Amino acid sequence: MSMLKKLIYGLLIIIAVAAVVGFMLPGDYKVERSIVIDASPNKIYEHVVDLKAWPQWGVWFQRDPQMQISYGGPDRAIGMRSKWASETQGDGEMEIIHLEHNRLVEYSLYFPEFDMGSVGRVTLEPTDDGTRVTWSDEGEVGNNPMDRYFVLMLDDMIGSDFETGLENLKTVVENQG
Repeated sequence: MSMLKKLIYGLLIIIAVAAVVGFMLPGDYKVERSIVIDASPNKIYEHVVDLKAWPQWGVWFQRDPQMQISYGGPDRAIGMRSKWASETQGDGEMEIIHLEHNRLVEYSLYFPEFDMGSVGRVTLEPTDDGTRVTWSDEGEVGNNPMDRYFVLMLDDMIGSDFETGLENLKTVVENQG
């Protein structure tokens, strides 16, 4: 057997093993981060339930000041939507799908470039030191083994953005007086 054939067979075996392993990886994910903000839930809620306030603290908006954002639906209510287009941060759509006043904002996210969606939540829980704000996002990537490898990196990729966003939210809320 020639060296070229051995190399080709070796590469095919590596690709087959990688695909099989990919199918065994999880197809769903959840990213979650928390912070305690020295404020009551109602002071924080107003910055989360109003999608027009997200550019003040969301890291993606700050990374691209040229981002084109449009809003639709009822303000600060189920059905409020935002849609954005960005050369550096990608395009996306967000819609509030469930609310619990001063406790929870739940939204659906959709990224048309990847045909990928998820559900995000910001929960507010009173504590002795203020309010624990927990931001999470979860979804499924389907059966594509490459997407399943991608899931392994999502926590590191999105988690740091959530941490920065929560720090920004803390700064905005605590400095509003």
